[in-house]
Amino acid sequence: MSDVLVLGMAVVDFVMSMQSLPTEATKYRADKARIVGGGVAANAACAIARLGGAATLGARLGDDPLGDLILADLQKDGVDTTLVHRTPDGRSSFSSVYVDAAGERQIMNFRGEGLTETTGWISEAPRSRAVLVDTRWTEGAAAALDLARDWDVPGIVDGEAPLDPVLMEKATHLAFSRQGLRSVTGTGAIDAGLEMLARRYGNWICVTDGANGVFYTTPNGIAHIPAFRVEVVDTLGAGDVWHGAFALSLAEGAGEPDAVRFANAAAALKCMTFGGRAGTPDRSAVQTILKENE
Repeated sequence: MSDVLVLGMAVVDFVMSMQSLPTEATKYRADKARIVGGGVAANAACAIARLGGAATLGARLGDDPLGDLILADLQKDGVDTTLVHRTPDGRSSFSSVYVDAAGERQIMNFRGEGLTETTGWISEAPRSRAVLVDTRWTEGAAAALDLARDWDVPGIVDGEAPLDPVLMEKATHLAFSRQGLRSVTGTGAIDAGLEMLARRYGNWICVTDGANGVFYTTPNGIAHIPAFRVEVVDTLGAGDVWHGAFALSLAEGAGEPDAVRFANAAAALKCMTFGGRAGTPDRSAVQTILKENE
């Protein structure tokens, strides 16, 4: 079993399905709803666990009822939560999420309050075969990436805005969303943005672009791996699942193209189920879709 350290956000998502996203200051009624664990890093950690890896999550929570709910959901999925730091009188993070009939989502997040800013506890993480961080807490992410360097393992950044340059310098792998790439480069052109960052940082870089697949840097230019075609119900958490699956595949020794294809399959399957993290697939489902599309 491959161990992956994940550092970043863990929240509760209040997810509501509706025909179209809210546009006015009035009352709306959901067609269906779920209360489910969420957060960039927490979703990735759950994906790793469901896909057969061993995930340790480093996250900051308050010592409050929402924190209890977040931890219980993570532990149910088999995520190691011993590195989760809980602050007395702190308030845990949560999100209100709306999902429309096309599966697109709108998120309002409260980042939490009174949570620790210290990073020394991160050094207590167990040695892992890969490290994955989000961008929500730069100091913590940087400390985790330093561990990746010390262990000589992949250090992967889930590249969402805002993204501090220090994380790009410390990472071995940068995996941007298209919006994340634009925020850093100022251009919406994927090839130009990737080439700009490859010249600047010299590490492996990709952009996940939803149904358009993944574009990534190689010594011979920009390469592309298409997405799997599925009926999209809910995209909430799909990017997080992608990053978790990608990190796990690297931890297992796969090369980047194979890791991208594995992650594409996991993210596609997640999009077929409503409820954010609830749609995260297991290893068997991913292997099936990969085999069907050989």
